[in-house]
Amino acid sequence: MASCVSDTARTLGCRDGAAATHLKLVSLSVIFFTSIIGISSPVLLARYFQGKPVYDKAILIIKCFAAGVILSTSLVHVLPEAFAAIADCHVASRHPWKDFPFAGLVALLGALLALFVDLTASSHVEHSHQHSGDYLPVVTQDEMELGKIKVGNNNLSNEELAKLKQKLVSQVLEIGIIFHSVIIGVTMGMSQNQCTIRPLVAALAFHQVFEGMGLGGCIAQAGFSMGTVAYMCIMFSVTTPMGIILGMIVFSVTGYDDSSPNALIMEGLLGSLSSGILIYMALVDLIALDFFHNKLMDSQTWLKKASFIALALGSTSMSILALWA
Repeated sequence: MASCVSDTARTLGCRDGAAATHLKLVSLSVIFFTSIIGISSPVLLARYFQGKPVYDKAILIIKCFAAGVILSTSLVHVLPEAFAAIADCHVASRHPWKDFPFAGLVALLGALLALFVDLTASSHVEHSHQHSGDYLPVVTQDEMELGKIKVGNNNLSNEELAKLKQKLVSQVLEIGIIFHSVIIGVTMGMSQNQCTIRPLVAALAFHQVFEGMGLGGCIAQAGFSMGTVAYMCIMFSVTTPMGIILGMIVFSVTGYDDSSPNALIMEGLLGSLSSGILIYMALVDLIALDFFHNKLMDSQTWLKKASFIALALGSTSMSILALWA
């Protein structure tokens, strides 16, 4: 309790509503433009390589870098922040929050929710194309050259099946990342602590670049139309600024700042849910799929090594940002 009192004293010394509001208004444009740069870079890079002999290899390496970014985001950024929010002295001193590790439980529920969505969507794809109950094979991009496969009474191309799966992965990933972005934005918008906000503006700019590259790498492979790609890029880019505006409105209406118990509980629970979704998607739908079920990678040892290096670089880049945000 003594540490809680001393933390409150330090926070009061940095409270300046006018300065905090100015910093938040500056951050709106900074975060928006860095988000656009981050998510559009892999999409434009994929467009550049499209039709060239190295296209499949370039897309695979971009996707492995993206998987590293997303895995690091979930384990190094989102989950620790969720545990810290619920472990805060204003929350952890009350029942039932001090009696059970709710952050871990909700992260588990997030992973199970992602699995449920994955299974439900895959089942829907199966039943929408066949009625005989035959098994719908899982395919990778390398198997597309085999042409068409027979499923029930229909001929489906492997490319269509792989694209459907990749579109599902990209959409669920965006949902998880949007949860995380909203939490960041609302927390920052509610804060009146200029000592916290000032370093966060620069750190979140880099954070959005790498997180955008992670999501953009998955979108690039999914084969969405240009309109859908633009929509997904804009949605990612505006989510954090919209969260900041929402947080500022919440503070002006309720007087709750980012250190109030209710705000901390909401931040912890939503962060845990987002973390569980991102952990499942990174490990199951990105890393496992490419490293264990991709014939292109299996056929070329150098490509597997390059992909692992890209995965490690993505993880390292995002993990280093945890020093500041």
